[in-house]
Amino acid sequence: MILAVDTTHEFGSIALQADGELLEELPLRAEDGFGHILYGHLAGILDRHGRRLQDIECFAAASGPGSFTGVRVGLACVKGLAEAAGKQVVAVSNLQALATFGTGPLRAPVLDARRGEIYGGVYDAQWNLVQPEIVMPFPRWLETLPAGPVEFISSGFEPFLADLAGTRFADAARVEAPKALAGAVARIARARYRQGLAVDPAEADANYVRRSDAELLWPKR
Repeated sequence: MILAVDTTHEFGSIALQADGELLEELPLRAEDGFGHILYGHLAGILDRHGRRLQDIECFAAASGPGSFTGVRVGLACVKGLAEAAGKQVVAVSNLQALATFGTGPLRAPVLDARRGEIYGGVYDAQWNLVQPEIVMPFPRWLETLPAGPVEFISSGFEPFLADLAGTRFADAARVEAPKALAGAVARIARARYRQGLAVDPAEADANYVRRSDAELLWPKR
């Protein structure tokens, strides 16, 4: 049984999965953060399905890229619960979660990183990373993508459409993914858990891709 959370952006979610079946995916929205509502919703989803915290075999969290605060909230939550229950954790990239909604052999998930940049990566049909995840302007990223048909996956294409026009990707396949990613995080976490790739809570780490403002403004000397 997998309990997964995503608090990395304004539209978060929680998912409960048993034996590969998604029992429930609960979309959440919290413009001012999830810290004050997350635990109540976690208790609610367990209660609705007659489960206890001790029934969870593996805890999973979307690890970013996304809001730095949001990433920390979700990871801290599942690490704390896993530590208390004596269970393991899987931290899942948001870009890999997006890749699970594709159907093509090469999948290019993309997220708006603001500041005129995007988070992007390239995955294959087995959700393996083919090209490193990056943060850069969308037109520059397009220039780095591999030859051949690439399928773009995003939960919102509007910011990117103008930059696709006139490129070799103008007619590329596009998949509109849902904003709720916890179900996809749970699918990936189950696969990793069965492969023995879950880790102790202390080892689960964030996938920021971009450095925080604090690191940029006050770099180490």
